[in-house]
Amino acid sequence: MKPINKIAFFLLIVAVVAGCKKDFLNRPSNSQISSTNFYKTPNDLRLATASLYGGAPWGQWHYNALLQLGDILSGTGHVGYNDDMGQLFSRTITANNGILNSGWTGLYIVIGQCNNVINAIQQTASTSIPQATRNAAIAEAKFIRAVAYYHLAVYWGAVPIIEDNTKLVNNPMLNRNTTADVFKFVTIDLTYAARYLPLKDDKGRLTTWSAQGMLAKAYLTMAGVGSKQEGQRNQALLDSAKKYAGNVCKNSGLTLLGQDDPNHLGYYNLFRSQYNDNPEALFAFQWSPDQTSWETGNMYLTFSPSNAINPQKNGAWFGLAPTWDLYKMYSTDDTIRRKATIMLNGDFYPELNAAGGGYKSTGVGLKKHIIGNEVDNNAPTMTYTSSIEHDAVLRLADVYLVYAEAILGNNGVTADMNALTYFNKVRTRAGVAPVNLLDGPTILKERRVELAFEGQYWIDLVRYSFYSPMAAVKLLNNQDATYSRQTFSYDPATRKATRDTTTAPSTVPASISSFTLQIPASELSSDPKLAAPPVPYY
Repeated sequence: MKPINKIAFFLLIVAVVAGCKKDFLNRPSNSQISSTNFYKTPNDLRLATASLYGGAPWGQWHYNALLQLGDILSGTGHVGYNDDMGQLFSRTITANNGILNSGWTGLYIVIGQCNNVINAIQQTASTSIPQATRNAAIAEAKFIRAVAYYHLAVYWGAVPIIEDNTKLVNNPMLNRNTTADVFKFVTIDLTYAARYLPLKDDKGRLTTWSAQGMLAKAYLTMAGVGSKQEGQRNQALLDSAKKYAGNVCKNSGLTLLGQDDPNHLGYYNLFRSQYNDNPEALFAFQWSPDQTSWETGNMYLTFSPSNAINPQKNGAWFGLAPTWDLYKMYSTDDTIRRKATIMLNGDFYPELNAAGGGYKSTGVGLKKHIIGNEVDNNAPTMTYTSSIEHDAVLRLADVYLVYAEAILGNNGVTADMNALTYFNKVRTRAGVAPVNLLDGPTILKERRVELAFEGQYWIDLVRYSFYSPMAAVKLLNNQDATYSRQTFSYDPATRKATRDTTTAPSTVPASISSFTLQIPASELSSDPKLAAPPVPYY
């Protein structure tokens, strides 16, 4: 009997876990969903695609890899120096690293779910369902599949492309496909989604603006792949990124949450459950407070700095903290984003444990995703493993910054009014002074501050490494040279922050290979073909 590699195993056993109706929360049992008794009505299609927005399909990636790879690996977050996390710090990530394995496996679980939904709709959906409805449902699944493949391409580069899980029965040994073809596959899925998703939909559902925003981001990243000259990207792909991002910016009718708020609380409110699925959230995970199984709900409250502000006063055991490197990014007037993202000693948060008089931080820790207890959120069944924050994968602010970067393109600087307008909307929403000129480092810094602890910074660094490898490697090594990836303390009396001077573990100097993760050892042992050079998909 042929061995089945882990990708094949997860894609073959994955079931269509139905989600909810409009609010994604009412989940029927798995046994209710099969190609023989489902996909008979438009509502069946809505239920099937709702399952792809959160819950079990995304659980492993979300909890075990998204922030670990996006923010800890990049030097934005800090969790100490041991085991798998320690390998991220020291750049000694082995093929047996648990975070590496969870990231790879988790993304292929999502892909398997999407493949099942797409193929079931194409092959078994009732012909009484309007074609436009079927196309829109397929577009949702293709968008989410593209997001998973986008992350695989960014983190691992060349990976296997799989569209039909059942084909793995007869041929479970997989070759990797070239990085360029994985990105091309992503853009094809997203182009389909942009064409068939609606202009508007129920709260939390994808729209064409979601797809066009993600398509812009994919093209911006692709523009550097295969670059032959330091600092230069493919202009045609930059133009595509500019086209789609500009369309979202100018024609969607969407605005940043609290764009015109004189108190500049829009950014702060983005990460409170009362503002779940606001129009700025182009794609957000949909989490239920009723999930009791491990990795089926939003488990980010385990990163909380204190049990005092957690549901049932429990679960704050992971202690994710900001680094000195991130802290240095905040200007003196960038107080809204700073306080919404990280806690400093002495910070007061009236909305956390509100019934108990609020919460005063006693140290440095994570604030983003820390939304308080079950009473604060009017969610009696919420636990530390089932936060009701619908954290965004793609926000409008991200697309604004993508637009500015695409306009900058291969230029050293730009004063283009479109680039400045949308770049400065991000800053002024947070009460930060606008700028009059843009360059690459300015945009990269702005993205880091705006999107900190949303799993984005490593992705931005990989994109940078595609077209400016020497500069990207230098950036990583400078973090070590200045001891910036360590945490820090803060004295509220003097308002002075002090970097931790504890001797950190030695690190391996960064090189261009640092930007590509290894294939998990368990995958290579079950499928040796993954070690072979990648092959074209198209």
